[in-house]
Amino acid sequence: MKNLLFFSCLIGVLITSLPYAQAAQLRAGAAKCIVTPTPLLPVSGGVGAPNAASEKKGDLFARALVFEEDDTRVALVALDFLGWPSVLGDKIRAQVKEIPADNILIAATHTHSAPDAYGFPDMKGVHGADLEYLDWVCTQAAEAIHKAWKKRTPAQLKIRVSEAKGKIAYNYYAPQLYDPRCGVIQVLSAKGKNKGDDILATLVNYACHPEVIGADEGILSPDFCGPLYDRIEEKTGGMALYFNGAQGGMITADNRQPNGEDERTWDECIRIGTLLADEALRIIDKAVVEENPSLYCATETISFPLDSPIMRNVLKRSPMGYAPNPDGTLSTRLALVNIGSAQLLSIPGEALPNIGYYVKRNMPTKNAFLLGLTNDAFGYMLAKVDWRSFKRYDYISSTGLGEMTGEIYMEQAIALSKKSPKPDEAPKRWE
Repeated sequence: MKNLLFFSCLIGVLITSLPYAQAAQLRAGAAKCIVTPTPLLPVSGGVGAPNAASEKKGDLFARALVFEEDDTRVALVALDFLGWPSVLGDKIRAQVKEIPADNILIAATHTHSAPDAYGFPDMKGVHGADLEYLDWVCTQAAEAIHKAWKKRTPAQLKIRVSEAKGKIAYNYYAPQLYDPRCGVIQVLSAKGKNKGDDILATLVNYACHPEVIGADEGILSPDFCGPLYDRIEEKTGGMALYFNGAQGGMITADNRQPNGEDERTWDECIRIGTLLADEALRIIDKAVVEENPSLYCATETISFPLDSPIMRNVLKRSPMGYAPNPDGTLSTRLALVNIGSAQLLSIPGEALPNIGYYVKRNMPTKNAFLLGLTNDAFGYMLAKVDWRSFKRYDYISSTGLGEMTGEIYMEQAIALSKKSPKPDEAPKRWE
C-alpha cells in the first residue's frame, strides 16, 4: 500500500511538472558576411543603367538572425541592396538545409548605392547586373545563415515600438505624411549568471529610403545603414540588422540643408545612421525582458496583376528569369512571424505609408512590424484610389505592378495576420 501511494504521488508530480518539462526554450543566433564587390561594381538607384563607382564608404553585408523553438525554425536575412528578387532569394534558400525555405525571410535594406540585383534591362535587353557576383552574394548570405545557426543559444527578447525623434526622415511628396515609429527587437542571452545581460542582436524596423548618397555620386555604400550598424554594435556588442518599412512614395532620408539642397555625403550618412541607432537604443531601453517568448511562422502565396508596361519589360527582358503566371499575374511569398509580443509581416515591395498605417492598426498587437522589400521587391505598392490619381504619383504608379497591388496586399496580409495565433501579451514596460 505504501509503494502504491508513493508511485501515485510520483506520477502526480510528473504530470504536474510536465508542461514545464516540455516548455520549449527559444534559441537564437546571429552572424554576418561582407559582400562588398572587389573590384567595385556600378551602383543602382532604380530602373535604368547603373552608374560607375570609384570609391566606397562602408561595406555591404549579408546579416542573418535565426530563431528556433521546438520544431519551428525561422531566419531573418537583411542584404544591403536596392532590392533582392525572389529568384535570387531562392538561390540562398536552396543552400540552407537547417531551416524550411518558406521560413527564410530575405529583405533588402534598399540602399541606392549598391550593385544592381534586379538586372534592369533597356528595351534591347541590355543590363548592368553582374550575375557571377550576385551568385556569390547568395552563397555568402547562405553562409551567414549557417554561421548564425551554429551560434544559436538560449535567448530572451526585448521588444518595443515607439516614435523615433529627430531629423531622420520625411516624405518628399508631403513632408509630414510618413510613419515616425521605430520598431526594435533586441535578442538577449538567457544563459549563465548574467542571464539576459548579453545582447546577441538588435533588429531595427523603420521606414526610410537609404539614399543620402544616392546612385549619382560614384560611391558604393550601405548609406546610413552602415553607421547605424556600427553605432549599435559599438554600444551593445551584438550584431545589428536594419529592415525597412512602408517607405514608398516617397519616404526618404532627411538630408535637407538650409539652402534647400540635399547633402549627399558620408558625413550625413553618419549623422542620420547614428541618430536612428541612438533612438532605437533609447526606445528599447524602456522594454521589459520577455523570458519565454513563443515563435510562429506562416507563409502563403500572393499574386498580383501585372499592369505596368515598364515592369512587364523588366520581367520579360531581365536575365534573372522572372516567371509570370499563365494568367499574367506574378506570384510571391507573403510571410508572417510571431515572436514574443511582436508580429512581423513581409511586404514584397515599397508600400506607401497609408498602406503601412492601415495594415499595422489591423494587426493583433501593439508591436507591429512591417518588413519592406522582403521576399521580393516589386516596386511601389499604391492603394487603388492613389494609382495614377495625382501627377506627383506618375512615376511611382508606372514603376509598380498595377492598380490593385496595394488592395490585394492589404486584404491578404491582414487576413494572414488575424488567422494566426495571437502574439504573446506585451508586458508593461514604459512610462
